[in-house]
Amino acid sequence: MTKEKRMEPPRLSLVPSGRDHGASDVGDGVADDEAPRSPNVAALPFADHREKLRIVEAVLFAASEPLDIARLANHLPEGEDVAALLEELRAFYAGRGVNLVKVAGKWAFRTASDLSYLLERFATQERRLSKAALETLSIIAYHQPVTRAEIEEIRGVTTSAGTLDILLETGWVRLRGRRRAPGRPVTYGTSDSFLEHFSLDSIKDLPGLAELRASGLLDGNLPPDFTVPEPTDIAALMPDELPLDAIDEEDAEADEIESEEDDDAEADAAASSDAPASDGLPDDDEADKP
Repeated sequence: MTKEKRMEPPRLSLVPSGRDHGASDVGDGVADDEAPRSPNVAALPFADHREKLRIVEAVLFAASEPLDIARLANHLPEGEDVAALLEELRAFYAGRGVNLVKVAGKWAFRTASDLSYLLERFATQERRLSKAALETLSIIAYHQPVTRAEIEEIRGVTTSAGTLDILLETGWVRLRGRRRAPGRPVTYGTSDSFLEHFSLDSIKDLPGLAELRASGLLDGNLPPDFTVPEPTDIAALMPDELPLDAIDEEDAEADEIESEEDDDAEADAAASSDAPASDGLPDDDEADKP
């Protein structure tokens, strides 16, 4: 009598949820319940690095004006690569409603340009510049340093002092120096406020001839030799410029020379008045002599 062989059920191996049957369950270094990381989180791997980014972000957010790298470095450990932190923040905010932008060599948070229409109803138009003021501002921006006479030569009409005063009041135009020419005329140039208002990193970011034509700001029937100068804004005075107080110094020297000449003239007059007067007649003593 043979013994009946007992049938045993096959053994089943459990596979962890979310894994393939052929995948190894050890040594992959990834937790089973780990969710995909956001690119922004992956960009901040270290707590100290993340803290430095938070500091830069907070300082820029609280600032009432754009800040340069030197001022931002005051809030960070010495030797920190502030430029790299700013570039990382700029990439982090790209595509958001608020962007980190560089204007006039400094950094600031600004509303994304494509969302500016949302804030138009909250904007207050304090003053609309006249056509003459806009033309004068454009000439100063592209031809600086430039004098009032040079502005009038380019425009072909007289520029009133009031137009330049308005531009100076806005803070977009500044007095640079004085031209080394008869009369020492004042030279004008743009300011950092001009760059900040028009969101320009430097004056060289102004549109060129091709861009102005494409935007319809220039007449299509321009002379063939028409050119747009390459704008430059050098903070230091040019070789043909003098400091603004040069006239005062020259006036002081002239006054000093004139004063010395007056003193010499008075001294000569005093010396001549002290000398005995001679009328060509003999003295009384000599007249009494026989």
